Amino acid sequence: MHFHLRAGKPVGSITRGTTNPNRLRRVDRWLAGPQAWRLRRAEDPLVVDLGYGAAPVTAVELFGRLRRVRPDSELIGIEIDPARVEAARPLERAGLGFRQGGFEVPVPGRRPVLVRAFNVLRQYDEGDYLAHWDTVRSRLSEDGLFIDGTCDEIGRRSTWAAVDRHGPVSLSISMRFGAFTLPSDVAERLPKALIHRNVPGENVHRFLLAMDRAWLDAAPLAAFGARQRWTAMCAALVEAGWPLLDSPSRWRLGEVTVAWSAVEPAGTAGRAA
Repeated sequence: MHFHLRAGKPVGSITRGTTNPNRLRRVDRWLAGPQAWRLRRAEDPLVVDLGYGAAPVTAVELFGRLRRVRPDSELIGIEIDPARVEAARPLERAGLGFRQGGFEVPVPGRRPVLVRAFNVLRQYDEGDYLAHWDTVRSRLSEDGLFIDGTCDEIGRRSTWAAVDRHGPVSLSISMRFGAFTLPSDVAERLPKALIHRNVPGENVHRFLLAMDRAWLDAAPLAAFGARQRWTAMCAALVEAGWPLLDSPSRWRLGEVTVAWSAVEPAGTAGRAA
């Protein structure tokens, strides 16, 4: 059970905090790849890892990966549990720090260009996520992006919603080849905004069914490897009219990104615009 902190305290709830090294490599690869322009163009290259967990290993990994994109980037790990912050202090160095906080993103006078919150909101009630999205996006820089994602324990199946200052932009799905039978196997790792919407009549359910059909239709390519089959699946989705936002260079990684408008929950269209 979560408990909510009193007014004036960090916004959010203490969560389980479990993590593993390299668990978030798939989203980090996306941030350091097609989203790297945001960091390169930022006047203040500040990145926040929100809710990094009981150990700061994935925050340190993200810091190293983004420093290769922009050497003067800064990462602040934020945790609502003060004990976790104190445990991370010995790892602080130039450009890397840790502090207590929550969805209010306590970086006074600054607006982060990237805020990553992985395996955080999945532990909240479904009715909570929109308010927390709104809080975080109000704190972003002009080109800022909030990434709300979920993955399995070792990062083989991963999904994330990208939210900018105006609202949700996209859903990304990234899976290790060999770690699934059908693309819809990722359903249990959908973000909180979508995980309870994978039912007939909902957009995300239609999208996952379309992925499964295209994957099965591409079965003759299995002899050439899962990478070719996944790429063919994505091409078929584009041909069928699904608004994919990426290209074969990303598809070959076992990744696909679709416009949020194609998967958004029924009744929420324009909610955060």
